Order: sequence, then C-alpha cells, then structure tokens
Amino acid sequence: QAPESSPPLRNEAAVRVLRGRMKGIQGHCNSCYMDAALFSLFSCTSVLDSMLFMPFPRCDRNVQGILRDEIVNPLRRTGFVRASSVMHLREQLTDKGQCSSFTNAEKDPEEFLTLIMQQILGIEPLLKLQSGGQKEQECYCYQIFMDKQEDLVVPNVQQLVERSFLSSDLKLVEIPSCFIIQMPRFGKEYKMFSKIIPSLELDITDLLLDSPRECCLCGDVATLECS
Repeated sequence: QAPESSPPLRNEAAVRVLRGRMKGIQGHCNSCYMDAALFSLFSCTSVLDSMLFMPFPRCDRNVQGILRDEIVNPLRRTGFVRASSVMHLREQLTDKGQCSSFTNAEKDPEEFLTLIMQQILGIEPLLKLQSGGQKEQECYCYQIFMDKQEDLVVPNVQQLVERSFLSSDLKLVEIPSCFIIQMPRFGKEYKMFSKIIPSLELDITDLLLDSPRECCLCGDVATLECS
C-alpha cells in the first residue's frame, strides 16, 4: 500500500517509471479489462482524481481507499500494481454489485465503470448524448461502434470517434468534463483494426449539438450541416 498521494506521471518520468519488465498492472483471472481501464484512467492523468478523494454522497470509502492506496498510488510511484491489489478491489465490487462473477470472469469495461462510478462512488454521468433529436442519454463512457471500412487501415482515434458518431447519428449535448472512449471490440478470432493510432488531442467541434461552426466555403457562421 502507498497511503501518500502521488501525482500522475508525465513526460520523461512516465517513460522512466512505466517502461520495462514487471511494469503496469499485473493480470490475473481475466482481469485484463479492469487493468487496462484503471491504467488508462489514472497512470498519466489527474482528470478523474476526484474518484480517489471526493466524499460523494453515496461514496463507499472502503472501495475508494483500495482504489487510491492499493492501485493508483503504487502505480504512479513504482509503475507496478500487484494482482492481489486488483483482486481486493474485485472482491469489494462483487460484494457491492449485483453480479457475483467480478472476481473470475471477464467483463465489459463499461459495466465495471458504471458500477464503480454510479453505484459505489455516486458520481454524476460524465457524458450527455443525443441521437437523431430524441431524448438525451447519460452515460460514463462511449464505446465506438462502426462497420468495417476499407479505407481505414490504421485509423486514429479522431477518425474512429467521428465516424462512429456519424453512423449512429449522435451528438454531444455539452462539452464533457471527461471523455472516456472505448475502442472497437475484438476477440481472438477477429480484430477490426490491427493497430489504432492514439490522437493526442481530440477535436469535438463537429460532434457538439447546436454548436456554432464555420462554413467550409465562405467562412461565415454555418447554417446547414452535410453529413
């Protein structure tokens, strides 16, 4: 355990602490979905550090303490988290949640995020989406759904998000405080893309509902949008 809080890793420090053997979060009993999600959310960013410290109304302080002291702080300090620490968190999620298989089965990352953010910590949804003028939906992360497209061989995240929103006729109702994106799913037999290039910045201008934008022809404020 590392009870003293550590800041997220940046630049050269991130490379020095996280690169090499025995680095990252140790996998055990189908924990890969949770390991990858926790590493992405906390290793190099503080955007969701409120999950570690804020006394939310329905917050389970025991789970919050395990997440902070046994997983995030050791990851940021030494670059390594034992599988037993993640199992401790999984046992608590099994006790608090409606599902008895969090300790041994593989889950969808969205199921894990919704359980820990909504039911255990009581955090408000991070995203508000609207599809085709219908009632807005609230969620904690966005999973990219799209058909195979031959012109995308090695896509970047920007392309995938834009095409996924377009194919589902989706818009962001407001600028999200945190935009968690789950890449296209794949299994042992099939991968939609062999590689995806991370976009270090994400332009969501065209994804926002009723956001004033520039006409690509005359430069004035646009009045029509062509998909």
